[in-house]
Amino acid sequence: MANDRFPWKTLTVLLNLLCFTVLCVALESPQYSVIHKESDFEIRRYRDLVWMSAPVKEVSFHKATRNGFHRLFQFIEGANLNFSRIPMTVPILTSIVPDAGPLHSWAYYVRLYLPAKFQENPPLPLPELNLQPTPWSSRSIAVRQFSGFADDDNIVKEADKLATSLSRSPWSNSTSSASGDAYSIAQYNSPFRFIGRVNEVWVEVNEPVVDHSIFSGGIAS
Repeated sequence: MANDRFPWKTLTVLLNLLCFTVLCVALESPQYSVIHKESDFEIRRYRDLVWMSAPVKEVSFHKATRNGFHRLFQFIEGANLNFSRIPMTVPILTSIVPDAGPLHSWAYYVRLYLPAKFQENPPLPLPELNLQPTPWSSRSIAVRQFSGFADDDNIVKEADKLATSLSRSPWSNSTSSASGDAYSIAQYNSPFRFIGRVNEVWVEVNEPVVDHSIFSGGIAS
């Protein structure tokens, strides 16, 4: 009987360790300023930054995010030409590009923010991972926060809610198509976290017309 229990005890310890390292340690995230805030959304101004991006052609948001994150995780664990281990960051950002293929399939870019120490000189990923560093110039993003797990059955609803909120605000005609993305979903938590999860819908908007600025940092998981 003791031998039967041992693997379960070991698994419990490993899961607890994983939850501690992923959930209880503050993870680095991109810095931004809040330039406009309402009850159900805010506009953030992000500085110039670099993501590592995994392109994925899929129908399912869930499958695309899982596929892209698996490749990004290999990259930060050392699957790069420098054999560098790179700290985990948040959020994992899945950007959605509509009408990118047959049968109404969509293209996705699953992105991982590179820590500050790697922003200027990103390690080059192994070619077989099909990853690419993606610089973003400074830009304004409309953000709506939502809880639970981000999945195929709720992300479109959350994006529609953000679009509705924007349409009733001074930002009603400010949506930008410069990036080519319809919208992005930012996820801040490990899949092992079931309570208090934080997700966001991101939509790029044109240059702000408001002039007040409240400095803020990123969200820690």
